[in-house]
Amino acid sequence: MKNGKLVKLIIFLAICFIIAITFIATIPLQQVIVFQPNHSSAKLAYIPLNDESQFKIKYTHSIHLTDVVESYNITADQMIQQYELMYEDFSIGMPANAEEGETFEQKNGKYYIRNMKRFFPYFYLRIGQVRANHRVIFNKKEYPLTRSIKPGTSVKVEIRNLTFYEQWKGVNILESF
Repeated sequence: MKNGKLVKLIIFLAICFIIAITFIATIPLQQVIVFQPNHSSAKLAYIPLNDESQFKIKYTHSIHLTDVVESYNITADQMIQQYELMYEDFSIGMPANAEEGETFEQKNGKYYIRNMKRFFPYFYLRIGQVRANHRVIFNKKEYPLTRSIKPGTSVKVEIRNLTFYEQWKGVNILESF
């Protein structure tokens, strides 16, 4: 009879262990910047935020072939706020001035639109195939997105809390170097 109780105890503990592991794997634990491919079965790419609340997207403009840098804050409610735009040429596709409440500045041959208050729950980005060379700047370091995401892929950029399982299945951009 003692063996029967021991077997039941082992089975009970195994079930509790499986439930605990499943529970831990499905709790959203880590706030991240997610680059989720649209219309594709490709893995999502992400950047763990920890205490950081800013990032930038840098790319080479397809017509005038100069760098453009879009700067973003992450708000407490997981919105993305564009607060600055830097570019080097007024050519096609670039603004000629700031909107109401924003400031426009020219400094060292570059143009800046600052004090932007543009909020997004997410935005879409197509990773350039030829010239764009999209990079994310995080903690003052540049990470080419094509190292983690196939060129030509359209991605949804958003702030989310990922579970341990989702992180395991995805690609940590900071670790792909």
